[in-house]
Order: sequence, then structure tokens, then C-alpha cells
Amino acid sequence: MLTPERMLVDLIRLNTVNPPGNETLVARYLKDVCDSAGIENEIIEGEQGRGNFFARLGPQNGEQRLLFLVHSDVVPVGEGWECDPFSGEMRGQLIYGRGARDCKGLLAAELYALLRLAAEQVPLQGTLLFAATADEEQGGRCGVRYLLDRCPQKLRADFAVNEGGEEPVVLGGQTFFFFQVGEKGTAWSRLQTRGKACHGSVPTLGENAVTKMATALHALTAYRAEIILIPEVRYLLQELGRAAGLDVSPYAPVAVETVDRLLDGLAAIDRDFAEGLRSMTRMTISPNVVQGGNKTNIVPDACTADIDIRLLPGEDEDYVRRALRDCIGDAADVDVDIFNYYPPTFSTADSPHYYLLEQVTAQVAGREITCLPHISPGATDSRFLRDAGIPCYGIGHMIPELDREGRATIHGKNERIDIPSLHLKADFLYALARAYL
Repeated sequence: MLTPERMLVDLIRLNTVNPPGNETLVARYLKDVCDSAGIENEIIEGEQGRGNFFARLGPQNGEQRLLFLVHSDVVPVGEGWECDPFSGEMRGQLIYGRGARDCKGLLAAELYALLRLAAEQVPLQGTLLFAATADEEQGGRCGVRYLLDRCPQKLRADFAVNEGGEEPVVLGGQTFFFFQVGEKGTAWSRLQTRGKACHGSVPTLGENAVTKMATALHALTAYRAEIILIPEVRYLLQELGRAAGLDVSPYAPVAVETVDRLLDGLAAIDRDFAEGLRSMTRMTISPNVVQGGNKTNIVPDACTADIDIRLLPGEDEDYVRRALRDCIGDAADVDVDIFNYYPPTFSTADSPHYYLLEQVTAQVAGREITCLPHISPGATDSRFLRDAGIPCYGIGHMIPELDREGRATIHGKNERIDIPSLHLKADFLYALARAYL
């Protein structure tokens, strides 16, 4: 049987950078592998070349249904790589290449678990579904969204496992594994300022839309969003702070007034990790694209700024509009348009499915661990499943002592994953399917 690392190398060598995607390359590879193993499967294209792959193991109408979800597209590579990003090069225990961590490593692990169950002829009482979908990196139009519109029954499950979990950390000698139970929503917004054009040599005859925008953006950078601690995040911070030896009382929960002090303490240990946690406690606003003016000697009469805004559960479009207006005021010459909105999504951690995830993780990790729920600042395809009524949990299972710097290579150069962590993912998924089905 193919090993997880062999399949990952094969998958990395299939260029599925999105755009354009070309995910059918991966779908055909998966079909060949599953055909050889006698596993029922099919390919459904959302568009030409945008293949979604499905496989099923166990009875067609099993009482219980578990879905392994993963996406097969990857982001562009950029400059500065030390190796060919589509080589799947092995250096010791590391496999390099675009998608190694996001998300072809998980794809190889899920596929291996499926193949192992089939090879061992495990008598499943329920149905294991495997879906490798297209277009996650560009919003899922040809992938999960297309499938939920056209053939939702193919994704229907009691619960799903997907990407999205934070990678494990060790604090105070205690090892923490994480499950993503929710995602912040998006409210990408566009500000537009208007002015009056004139010759740049006499600027006082006009009204400069760029300087108006600069005033609005300065106000946004000074904005301090309301801190909101949903119960899962409060519990997460409480446990991490205690393990790190910070001043966290076991008798009083983390409070709005003290959370930033706690996060600053965690940032002194691991800043990247702590800032991810901070974003789970408030709405974030980031002006990322500004366009105004078209010639140096013309005072611009229009300027736009695109703002990346991420919302917590309980916040919505009206909340965003109020926050922006509180910041920039009600000036008639600053228009606000929310052009890309998706609400926050959430799957409860108080469920038998979540408890099973914890139990299986403790079983395969081979150590005394603590599992914690969290919400993601970013978005995955899990949001679409949750909206369709399917609980979804993101994993990030890795061996925490190996290659901690590898986390920063996701969407960056020299993306990589270590082989022992790849096997840990595969062992977890195999054990989860056996335990549930």
C-alpha cells in the first residue's frame, strides 16, 4: 500500500495553483488509487478542469456517516524558494512543496486512512465519506458551494473533519492539541471618498479625495474593537495562561479587562501564536488596498480603500456598519459598501462528536495531552458545511517538537511538513473512523 509520504510527494507534483486550479489533475490521481483498491468513487467537475473527488467506504445507507473533507487546490508560490515548489523534495524527515501543509498533507493522510481501512477489510457499520474538493482558496464556487447546490447528499454526514485546527503547542511542559469549532465571518468593505479635481499646481481650487481617505484610514487604525470572549475562547485562554505560568486565577475566569495582559504574556513566549489568539477576542479591521488618483499633476476626485474585516460569532453586517461609522463619522463624502459578507459559523464543543475527537487524539498522540477548542480568524470550507447543518471540526495534528518554524511556511516560501506528523494525522483519522463507524 502507498505510504502517506509517497502520496504527498505525488500530490505536490500535480500543480493545482488556484487560479486556475486544475484540480481534476488531483481527482484523476485519487481515482486511479481508489480504483486499484476497489473503493467506490467518482469525479464531479464544477467547471472544466475543476474536479471534485468523492469516495465511499462501508454500507451505502449506514446509520452513521463520517466525512473526511479536504481541498486539493493551493495558493501561488511566489519567489525565494530553496527548491522547486512542485518537486515534493525530501530532506531528511521533511517534505517540501506547495501544499505540503495546506492542504495536500491532510489530503494524503485522509487518503491513507481510507486505503488502510479498505485493505484491512474493516467491517464498518457506518459510512466513511471522503471528499477532496476544488476552489477552497478562492471561495469554493467550483467546490463545496457548487456541490451543496447540486448534490448536497454527497456531503451529508453526522459530522465532518477538515483543516483549520491550530497546530499543537507545549507550554509549561504541557502539550495542547486544538480543534477548530468555529470561524470568524468576513465583511470585506470598501470605503470611497469623493472630491473635486483640479490642476495639481493650484490644489486649493480642488478637494483631494486621497487626503480625505487618509483621514478616514487614520481613524480606522486608531479604532479599538470591543473585546468579546465567547465561552470556548475564554476557556482556551484560561488553560493556556495557567500552563504558561501567567497570573491566571483558577477561581476567576479570564475577563475582558485582563485578556490583553494575558495575551501579552503569551506573546513573550510565542508572538505568532498569541496574536492568533488575540484575533479570536475581537473584530479585526485591516485596510489593505488603496487606490486613488491617476496622474501626478491632477488633484484626485475619487479614492477607494478595501478593508479586510473579520467578525466574531454574534456580530453581523449592521455591527460592522456601526463600527465604521463610529470611526470615520457620517461624512457624506465617505461611502461605505460591504461587498463580500459571510457570517461567522460555529459547531458546539459540547457534543459526543467533539468528545470522540478528544478521546482518539489522546489515544494516538502517545502522551498526556490536553485538547482545547478554538475559533479561526480565517475561513475554510467548514463554514459552508456548518451552514448546511453539518457539524465540522478542524484539526491541525502535528508532533509539536518537530519543525516549529514550519508553521510560518503556510502560504509562504519553502512550505514543508515532517513525515512523523504526516503519519500522526493518518493514524488519528484511521482510529477516528474505526471508533465511530
